[in-house]
Amino acid sequence: MTRAVVSLNAGSSSIKFALFTLDETNRPTLSAGGQIEQIGLSPKLVARDADGTVLLRRDWENNTSLDHAALLKELFDWGVDHLGDREVIAIGHRVVHGGTRFAAPCLIDAEVLHALDDLCSLAPLHQPHNLAGIRAVNAIAPDLPQIACFDTAFHHDRAAVATRFAIPRALHEQGIRRYGFHGLSYEYIARRLREIDPAMAEGRVIVAHLGNGASLCGIREGRSVDTTMGFTALDGLMMGTRSGAIDPGVILHFQTALGMSAAEVEDLLYKRSGLLGVSGISSDMRALAASNAVEAEEAIELFAWRAAREAGGLMSSLEGLDGLVFTAGIGENNAGIRTRICQRLAWTGLVLDEAANIRGEAIISAPESAVTVRIIRTDEERMIALHTIRVLG
Repeated sequence: MTRAVVSLNAGSSSIKFALFTLDETNRPTLSAGGQIEQIGLSPKLVARDADGTVLLRRDWENNTSLDHAALLKELFDWGVDHLGDREVIAIGHRVVHGGTRFAAPCLIDAEVLHALDDLCSLAPLHQPHNLAGIRAVNAIAPDLPQIACFDTAFHHDRAAVATRFAIPRALHEQGIRRYGFHGLSYEYIARRLREIDPAMAEGRVIVAHLGNGASLCGIREGRSVDTTMGFTALDGLMMGTRSGAIDPGVILHFQTALGMSAAEVEDLLYKRSGLLGVSGISSDMRALAASNAVEAEEAIELFAWRAAREAGGLMSSLEGLDGLVFTAGIGENNAGIRTRICQRLAWTGLVLDEAANIRGEAIISAPESAVTVRIIRTDEERMIALHTIRVLG
């Protein structure tokens, strides 16, 4: 029987999954993967093999009753038939928030699950759905080991100065601090850089994880030095529906002058701001790029401006810049956004090769550029699989 592990990344309206087959040295090879989208509306399940061939496509039109648990049961039922001679020995989960306690992946038991529940208020858009996936698997296969892999762990050992807010010490000691997120993606990029460009990996690198959720991370010698997200995944860059960093006085104004409740402010900043809020059109960068509306252009320009501005701050933390990596949905696929950000960073000596950028080549900086610019496709599911294997021993 061939052993395999499954990676699950359960979000608010989607579940990404990947099946990795293990060889005799425990090296994972992707066998299948896909995602369930539009949970709560009209769920769609697509699974593909490693070559991209569709293995399964299933739609549930206008079915709002199917939740994470029910859809994972559908996925498991299909998986049993698809596994063949493979035996799943564990499932690894992306868990957005590990707080101060969880600095490394760990086996999930009742105590761990309870502790992760207590962190839901710090990542309300993500953590409850991460845990819903864990509980759904528990109900389907209670004896199957499950591993929690934390998005905060990669940033856990940054210098103390990079983790503090300028608030009373007692509040910091209660856990109100800068955590940082997208750690599984950044960890994968740092690992991949060591393989393809060891010199760059040892230098001062900013990784731009630009997707519906977006952040930047300053990495030196493969370790996180500073990052744009802080106490929650709301901080930092402008995102699809999230505001990113905002003057705290604006929050007070919302509540005291406009009479908004805490729940209303949370909904506004997490779900109705960002690209969607500025454009009034869409949270999807592709839709905005296809639009002729002035508001769409304003949203795109603000997104790039904020990213370049935050990159300047990370250069201070890194004390310079040797490399820039674009990753995630927008970073990997949107040449226009890459151009806008790189143009704003030209003062660093960065020179973009526009033709290479349009083609989406691995290196998109010109030979004379003082900063090497790369595009690297992130693979959080593989990183989860690697952590899962390591925890199992």
